[in-house]
Amino acid sequence: MKIYVTRHGQTDYNKQKLMQGRSDIPLNDVGLSQAKERRKTLGDIKFDAVYSSPLIRAVQTAEIIAGVSRDEIITDERIIEADFGRFEKVGYYSTGPLMTAYWAFPEIFPAPEGVETIRQMRERTSSFLSELEKKDYDKVLVACHGGIIRAIRGYLEDRKNGIVWRPRPQNCEIFIYESTDGRHRLIEDIK
Repeated sequence: MKIYVTRHGQTDYNKQKLMQGRSDIPLNDVGLSQAKERRKTLGDIKFDAVYSSPLIRAVQTAEIIAGVSRDEIITDERIIEADFGRFEKVGYYSTGPLMTAYWAFPEIFPAPEGVETIRQMRERTSSFLSELEKKDYDKVLVACHGGIIRAIRGYLEDRKNGIVWRPRPQNCEIFIYESTDGRHRLIEDIK
């Protein structure tokens, strides 16, 4: 199975450098263009299934990149963005030392109270991916978010700590993985 994992296109909150989390806002014009460019890059590829976070920015991205209608997209709560708690919609550089340290180096610093932990993100993405890998798909698209994609990548790159935190995934960047008998391999990174 080939698993195409993409981060959603740009939103106004991305542009304003806000911790977007579970806020449900659509792609802006740049984000729509980014998704359309990725569709062109992939050409006439047909996906056996298209999964998305339930948040509209991910659904729109999935719809455009896969070239499918919204009702063909399977939404799954397990790939929704991280819960930023009280830091939701706060500027990247205004979250204070605890959140800044955690989001920069979660391997070292604990999540502030009310913020989803790396362990929680790993558990839900592992559940999603292990279930996905049991399906009989050749090619599948997974559209999600910049935070949760780091745990998805950790699983698909068989990382001991369960995350690939740096570099931060770009809007509409696509990571293409091959999954065969529980083994994984990164095939391509389309920026």
